[in-house]
Amino acid sequence: MKTRTPLLRITVILGALHALLGWLLLPSLPIGEAGWLLGGLVLLASTMLIPMTIFARTVTGDGRLADRLSWAGSLCMGFFSSLFVLAVLRELLMLIPVARAHAQVSAVTVLLLALLATVVGFINARRVARVREVTVPIAGLPAALHNFTIVQLSDIHVGATIKRAYVEAIVARANGLQADIIAITGDVVDGTVAQLGAHTSPLGVLKARHGVFLVTGNHEYYSGAAPWVAEFRRLGLRVLMNEHTVLEHDGARLALAGVTDYNAASFDPDQRSDPQGAIAGAPIGIPRILLAHQPRSAPEAEAASYDLQLSGHTHGGQFWPWNLFVPLQQPYVAGLHRRGKLWIYVSRGTGYWGPPKRIGAPAEITRLRLVAA
Repeated sequence: MKTRTPLLRITVILGALHALLGWLLLPSLPIGEAGWLLGGLVLLASTMLIPMTIFARTVTGDGRLADRLSWAGSLCMGFFSSLFVLAVLRELLMLIPVARAHAQVSAVTVLLLALLATVVGFINARRVARVREVTVPIAGLPAALHNFTIVQLSDIHVGATIKRAYVEAIVARANGLQADIIAITGDVVDGTVAQLGAHTSPLGVLKARHGVFLVTGNHEYYSGAAPWVAEFRRLGLRVLMNEHTVLEHDGARLALAGVTDYNAASFDPDQRSDPQGAIAGAPIGIPRILLAHQPRSAPEAEAASYDLQLSGHTHGGQFWPWNLFVPLQQPYVAGLHRRGKLWIYVSRGTGYWGPPKRIGAPAEITRLRLVAA
């Protein structure tokens, strides 16, 4: 019953949105009554499939069938998202008298653009993330730490559409960078250890001179943070839970801290994200780096005198127009930013969430190089 109520609500809302889309677009397409019927059936199928991106396992209880339904729902979500937004923009343009004379052409154009966005976005999302090089100038950086490299992975979202082969490709590319450390800044999984343990196991092959470090993201808490933290540690990853470690590198030292997700306290009050507590007791006068899943940890990180914060969570917006809404929740969307003496780097993510679709926000494996300011 708990699952049926939200599923029903979501389906009703989606049904209304799909009906509106059909009303806006179908009458203007040169497809006749048979085409309208087919279009209506497609919209109905999309209405039923999109909720399967979340509820497939609950509804079917069959892992393989659930993954197939989730795949179908994710593709429908990506296509519907673009088609609906473009259809609404077209409707606004139709308020201009000259545009009404081209109603049919504009309707076909909207459909073709949505299809193109879905195909291009799919290709961008499914290929292995490219390496993005970033240089970060740190004031007072010891000479021994000049060119210290950090490879950041974030928001892989292993789940129904991202499986072992995808993870293996990411791991191979990250290992090829021969980093001093590898940092995984949360949202690794969308599912339980039982469902996805075999698909996350390649992360145990990640190699860096000083080790591989990980912090939890909000999706770890949706999926069961405690079992996943145990699993990550079993794989040999160092999970930082509001704590730090001091790394020795060619005679110089660096403090690397990690915090639980910004919203962790909503799931477990004992896991409240604490940038100040995470660095407590660290030696004074050495560079301080914080791994924090959400960029909005930055004010606390600045107050705690960190030099660099590495975050993810935003996916860079993943595709238009959703990138326009990220600033409503997060202070930074993507890339390198400055807040006082604190640098903040926000990864666009190494995988994707929801629709297998990326436009204008390419997935990345980030290699950050520290240099003296």
